[in-house]
Amino acid sequence: MNIQKVSFSNKDEELLAGRLELPLNRKPHSFAIFAHCFTCTKNLTAIKNVSRALTDAGFAVLRFDFTGLGESEGDFENTNFSGNVEDLVEAATFLEKNHKAPSLLIGHSLGGAAAIFAASKIQSINAVAVINSPSHPSHLKHLLKDTAYEINKNGKAKVNLGGIDFTIKKQFLDDLENKSLVDIVSNFDKALLILHSPQDRVVSIKNAEEIYIAAHHPKSFVSLDGADHLLSEKEDSKYVGQVIAGWAMRYVQIPPPEEIKSKSKVAASLDLDDKFTTRLKLGDHYFTADEPKDFGGNNFGPSPYEFLSAGLAACTVMTIQMYAKRKKWEVENVTCHINYSKDHAIDCEHCEKDTAKIDTFTREIKLKGNLSEEKKRKLLEIADKCPVHKTLHSKTQVITKLIE
Repeated sequence: MNIQKVSFSNKDEELLAGRLELPLNRKPHSFAIFAHCFTCTKNLTAIKNVSRALTDAGFAVLRFDFTGLGESEGDFENTNFSGNVEDLVEAATFLEKNHKAPSLLIGHSLGGAAAIFAASKIQSINAVAVINSPSHPSHLKHLLKDTAYEINKNGKAKVNLGGIDFTIKKQFLDDLENKSLVDIVSNFDKALLILHSPQDRVVSIKNAEEIYIAAHHPKSFVSLDGADHLLSEKEDSKYVGQVIAGWAMRYVQIPPPEEIKSKSKVAASLDLDDKFTTRLKLGDHYFTADEPKDFGGNNFGPSPYEFLSAGLAACTVMTIQMYAKRKKWEVENVTCHINYSKDHAIDCEHCEKDTAKIDTFTREIKLKGNLSEEKKRKLLEIADKCPVHKTLHSKTQVITKLIE
């Protein structure tokens, strides 16, 4: 996992705590923001699963706690739905200033409604995905029906949601009443994906229908058959993330990979600001080489010596299988493990000196098949005859030229 702790200020200069999740093996092509459900936090397991499915597809995802929740500053009882929308706008501003303006907004439950309202205020957003979301923010009053009378009478009341006590003021309910999601959606100029479970007992599927009917194209609907409101099952939340990632690819700008034009079979290219992250062209194939983070790299790909070790490993198994087939020996599988290090030569005379160390490839081979001990020994001998092995042992030369 590649997760960064981040924080940014809301409109009242209170710090909101977030996590920016990044792809493991590349730079993100697009940035997304996740709006969590009412009284939830950024650490809900379902949110993490959705986010990781998106990072697997090359997105960076910012998930954060709304004001007064989780690790964020502020008093929840003084917040309202409009405040959540403003928090999302501030999150977008943070990404634009420090990384890249977000193009995808995702919201779960009431967070979905907030995402739609916020998207209308964030110019860079091209696509919005809502999960089990109400068609009107005031739907939340249905969940508070047992305490709504007390809230209206006394101005506030303590409500227990998910085993946690929250104080909710009348201004929160009044704010919900003044927000018409259908009006916003009917004038929406963003692509919209609605995901909803027919079995949702908190927000009925009827809400998805109302949002869909009010929205203009491009709009899409996906049924989350069998899922509960909070996407408690890991398979459901992973599926949601994968669906959103695939759908959003049509609406975000993904820069094409920069090809290396070269007449040579192998070429490498590295820009000034890329640390050690190097683009490689190997024949008709493209790869990324890098160094570990503790060496100053991004760890987006194998190191040069890992590529070299891989060449030896691949050549070894190819050579063994080629020889075995020619001999009609049935080798079901051959696996080669390579470890590279600087070690003392086997026959070194001054082993106490560092200069006595040489490049060492430790090769371990596993053979699977009905093979006698004699055949196994012969195949190990053949391993030493693989072309890459011979190259590493032979006298080689590197001729370097400067080209314009």
